[in-house]
Amino acid sequence: QHWTDEFLRWDPSHFDNLTQISLPMENIWVPDILINEFVDVGKSPHVPYVYVDHHGEVQNLKPIQVMTACSLDIYNFPFDVQNCSLTFTSWLHHIRDLNLSLWRQPELVKFDRSIFMNQGEWELLYILSHFQEFSVKSSDSYAEMKFYVVIRRRPLFYTVSLLLPSIFLMVMDIVGFYLPPNSGERVSFKITLLLGYSVFLIIVSDTLPATAVGTPLIGTYFVVCMALLVISLTETILIVRLVHKQDLQPQVPDWVKRLLLERATVLLCIRDRKKFSQSRTQSSDISRQVENNDSTGE
Repeated sequence: QHWTDEFLRWDPSHFDNLTQISLPMENIWVPDILINEFVDVGKSPHVPYVYVDHHGEVQNLKPIQVMTACSLDIYNFPFDVQNCSLTFTSWLHHIRDLNLSLWRQPELVKFDRSIFMNQGEWELLYILSHFQEFSVKSSDSYAEMKFYVVIRRRPLFYTVSLLLPSIFLMVMDIVGFYLPPNSGERVSFKITLLLGYSVFLIIVSDTLPATAVGTPLIGTYFVVCMALLVISLTETILIVRLVHKQDLQPQVPDWVKRLLLERATVLLCIRDRKKFSQSRTQSSDISRQVENNDSTGE
């Protein structure tokens, strides 16, 4: 923070050319700048002094650690981009008493990553700044400086630990269709995959961010994969049932065979296969004899 206090000016020539001093913060006026998104008390280190130069410019270089609320949009998790805001304002002094401005140009602030720790889960894209005035119940206006911190999640960890295992299990389920239906290992293989995916979903539930606003798309993907595994297991059970169904059916009685193969053919006007084959054999023999007689007569 930088501000000017007109009561802290002096002439360096009267004080042995002293141009800058450090003073305790308790002994001077400090602006009451707050962050609206605060949700917890800051744990910043205690720095009790500020720098003051002979022009009355005060520099408060105390670092602060804040815990703020941010509305997350996790629909595209883990490939999401979040936009969190930090609003600096004063609730006691009007804009005519205390105004806010940037110490540096907005273009320099936008892409400044010099003090950002770039080894964590998030990657800083840019920081936007916006100044505005607001009033409460038509009273005097207040100054407000808002920063929009745009960050992007690094998806590599979640891709390796969430997406790839799910894809591998689904591929193994497809490969399971190449097992012979009459083998008992096919059903047990599908059941093992289903149980393994259930355990995998328990682990995934602890990794996905919990929110009541929306459901991540990757969560819907896991539910669909689970449903496909259940359908695959049901289909395998039906196929195995059909394959072994003929072994489970009782033998057809002989009287039913005679009724259907002999009596029913007469009622349906279907020629007997044996008589039909004998007539075809006799007709073929007669045709051969006629051909032989014709050749002999010539």
